[in-house]
Amino acid sequence: MIDGDTGLDDEEAGAVMRAVARQLKLWREAAGLTQAEFGRAIGYGEELVSSVERGRRIARPEYLDAADEVLNAGGRLAAMKGDVAEARYPKKVRDVKRLEAEAVEICSYNNSVIDGLLQTEEYARAVFGSRRPPFTEEELTQQVAARTARQQIVTSAAASPVLNFVQCESTLRRPYGGTMVMRRQLQHLLQLGEMRGVDIQIMPLARESNAGVDGPFRVLRLKDGTTMGYNEVQLTSRAIVEPKLVQVLEIRYGIIRAQALTPEESLAFIENIWESHEP
Repeated sequence: MIDGDTGLDDEEAGAVMRAVARQLKLWREAAGLTQAEFGRAIGYGEELVSSVERGRRIARPEYLDAADEVLNAGGRLAAMKGDVAEARYPKKVRDVKRLEAEAVEICSYNNSVIDGLLQTEEYARAVFGSRRPPFTEEELTQQVAARTARQQIVTSAAASPVLNFVQCESTLRRPYGGTMVMRRQLQHLLQLGEMRGVDIQIMPLARESNAGVDGPFRVLRLKDGTTMGYNEVQLTSRAIVEPKLVQVLEIRYGIIRAQALTPEESLAFIENIWESHEP
């Protein structure tokens, strides 16, 4: 019901958690309850309540819901669930999610794995699970939750950015998680590829030329009219804002799209591979 130690390594997340902890303590004290009494009322031990109020542990949504009800907070404590959920994610994930939320168009090329916005939960778990040195189980769960949370930008009924993904054929062939996991991932791609505003293109291995030989990258066009690149490599990620470098990525991505199969051809290509994974 309560997460382990926060492990927060950035100031922003730490500030959020301190604010939540302070509000919980103030509401409890205003209700005239000791930590032990409050813990019994919501089904937690005094030590855990103390850890939450000191900002050493992160309250899960059900903790905030119970606290809101017992303390008659009228939804004020429960309303913090969104802020807490965001703070639980690594800073890199929060930064990427903010960029995606500001984008009117997202263009992504990947020759390593299926793009994170297109991954099923079990495929994402398999990808993160292959990392060495390995994540702990808690870290693995956090990474998967953060990735699936970002995918709301694709599936939300609200206005979403125009999305274009170019996937190297190799990403469709490597069976992360096993044959059945990959089969469901391919089926998921077929479903997403039918959505308005989502184009998925495949770069066949048979192509003699591939402008994406240097590896995965993104081009994001933002609501304020600016364009930026985003690059994620071993142990680091980088936003690219220098106009000359962004221009190189835009040119490169345009060539990649031209070299790849059309969206219609790509869905047929994916379907052929999907059928080859039949049980």
